[in-house]
Amino acid sequence: MLDIQQLRNDLDNVVARLKARGFEFNAEEFRKLEAERKTIQTNTEAMQAKRNAASKQIGIAKSKGEDASAILAEVAGLGDELKAAEAQLNDVQTKMQALMLNVPNLPHESVPQGKDETQNVEVRRWGTPRTFDFEVKDHADVGAPLGLDFDTGAKLSGARFTFMKGQIARLHRAIAQFMLDTQTERHGYTECYTPYMVNAETLLGTGQLPKFEADLFKIKDALSDGIDLQMYREDGTPTSNIITMYDAKTFYLIPTSEVTLTNSIRGEIVPLEALPIKLTAHTPCFRSEAGSYGKDTKGMIRQHQFDKVEMVQVVHPEKSYEALEEMVGHAEHILKLLELPYRVVSLCTGDMGFGAAKTYDLEVWLPAQNTYREISSVSNCEAFQSRRMQARFRNAQGKPELVHTLNGSGLAVGRTLVAVLENNQQADGSVTIPKALQPYMGGKTAIAI
Repeated sequence: MLDIQQLRNDLDNVVARLKARGFEFNAEEFRKLEAERKTIQTNTEAMQAKRNAASKQIGIAKSKGEDASAILAEVAGLGDELKAAEAQLNDVQTKMQALMLNVPNLPHESVPQGKDETQNVEVRRWGTPRTFDFEVKDHADVGAPLGLDFDTGAKLSGARFTFMKGQIARLHRAIAQFMLDTQTERHGYTECYTPYMVNAETLLGTGQLPKFEADLFKIKDALSDGIDLQMYREDGTPTSNIITMYDAKTFYLIPTSEVTLTNSIRGEIVPLEALPIKLTAHTPCFRSEAGSYGKDTKGMIRQHQFDKVEMVQVVHPEKSYEALEEMVGHAEHILKLLELPYRVVSLCTGDMGFGAAKTYDLEVWLPAQNTYREISSVSNCEAFQSRRMQARFRNAQGKPELVHTLNGSGLAVGRTLVAVLENNQQADGSVTIPKALQPYMGGKTAIAI
């Protein structure tokens, strides 16, 4: 969520920056709600001041044994008027919050300008794509004889689900374990195990709700008892009003463990010395892929369920862009160890995710497609998520201040499996195992039919 003070003080500039990323901010609606808020708030404060002054006068009169009935009559209706005004103010604040929850983050000044992915900027490449002396197969054809079973996945669940068995299942597990070990042992992340099912408040915190509800899988009446859901006003005070649109007994399958890892500090004030917080988790991710029908229907590129090793950092605001570069390096290190050619791309304003201020994509080379495809996206959200979550730290002066949050794939496990199968395929149908994965595969150097 954006800082509302920035909108109040520099609205035209904010509108222009949002337009650069393809978002038309409803400035007139904002001005209307702001005018209403100011009027109601001014009237409410005036009534409160009048009531407080009258209370003092009544107290003084009674202490002197004087008749206070005239003063009491004067303020007799103030209580009801105040309640009505407070209800109006709460209604306006709720409408403002609903407006703000659908506004994306502002792009950082270093983000390249552009409308879509064609205007992203390549930063660097690593590795040389392999030259094959036989006809290259895609991962679906390479993997099918080795245990990659799309037919059984479709029979059990439907399109965009995969069943793995035997050597492929073990290789998939090996990739995930290798990534976790690398992120924890080499890069200093703390491994976490998180719920796969979360409430609306959690998804509001990281920005998946309300804008991307269509992309989520819901589970109705998941638990017998509801829970209290809470969001925060601009001043950090809790409110439950915006949550009333969501059923407390409706839960959602996580689209990524960014959601659970980042929300682990929701509503907290962490000590300065605790920063940076570096968390990682291996979880399945569930996405409806709304609006993507007809795209990547073959194979494992776009699935309703896939695994990912996520990286999250919670840092001091002055350190977040340093942390962004570090996290990109952590994701790159995985690809280098697996000897997979890749490139790093800086996303333009029109291609960034909703909550990101700046994003780098890592794209791995897929020989069957003769192109690079995304395998990791690493973003700095600055204070966008922490403002929604009221996640803060106590600064050097002892005052609460919003943290900055970052997230990235370290990496997507299924797409890494795709890249390993395609880049390491052999003419006889076998697949060589990268050296980094061999200890996780019992020392095997290849898998074969």
